[in-house]
Amino acid sequence: MTDIAQAGTFLLGDRMVKRIGYGAMQLAGPGVFGPPADPSAAAAVLREAVASGVDHIDTSDYYGPHVTNEILRAALFPYPADLTIVTKLGAVRGPEAQWRPALGGDDLQRGLEGNLERLGLAAMDVVNLRLMGDPATHGPSEGSLAEPLKALMRLQDQGLIRHIGLSNVTPAQVAEASGIAPFVCVQNHYNLARRGDDAMIDALAERGIAYVPFFPLGGFAPLQSAVLNEVAAGLGATAMQVALAWLLQRSPNILLIPGTSRRAHLRENLAAAELTLPPEALARLSAIAG
Repeated sequence: MTDIAQAGTFLLGDRMVKRIGYGAMQLAGPGVFGPPADPSAAAAVLREAVASGVDHIDTSDYYGPHVTNEILRAALFPYPADLTIVTKLGAVRGPEAQWRPALGGDDLQRGLEGNLERLGLAAMDVVNLRLMGDPATHGPSEGSLAEPLKALMRLQDQGLIRHIGLSNVTPAQVAEASGIAPFVCVQNHYNLARRGDDAMIDALAERGIAYVPFFPLGGFAPLQSAVLNEVAAGLGATAMQVALAWLLQRSPNILLIPGTSRRAHLRENLAAAELTLPPEALARLSAIAG
């Protein structure tokens, strides 16, 4: 079995977690909507992840909606004492699988209550404020996050949230949030080919704040690169293992949450913890994004 502790640990809130975790999004049906074809297989992936040492799981009640949280509870409750569960608020799903912003105070409270109920928790370890951003690209767009962030702080004051994070945010929004409330992580779109957050990652590392890249392997458009394939072949690894290993070596504050609905793919992802990229390979891979 892979020793994922070889990838190291980093502080997330008040918990030291291993740097390779698991993202539950792919446990829902196609398009992150509806149930999976085989819920028992989805539960088996979660159980194997935890048995393999994963102690950081990322989820949301709007995956499905509700599907991933229900599977998570059925598979793992009562949860291991060292398991950190992170969710995100800021959206709901429409009847045709639309992603709709839900950033009002009442929306955020309903979203949090739904997460807690379906997960069977009294409080969330970390809640990321997920800004919907540009509707065309789902990437970040400028705009104040003060009001929804203050709404999360009120829920935190009630003891329902232990720590707050940010998701899909710009550097200006990170700076704004820094003047309003402590936050423990930023979760943005970043990978070997998408490097727009390089400066942000370094700045957060100096502050001891975790950076959690979503779509670390490209997401709905998997990474494709001749250089990546060549490096992987030379190292006797898969391209996706190399892409994850590059992220682990990019900065010590990066926490990975690659998702999958298959146990074989889970094992492939976790094995990246034992892969060390030599300097020449790192240089070639770092040049991919230009």
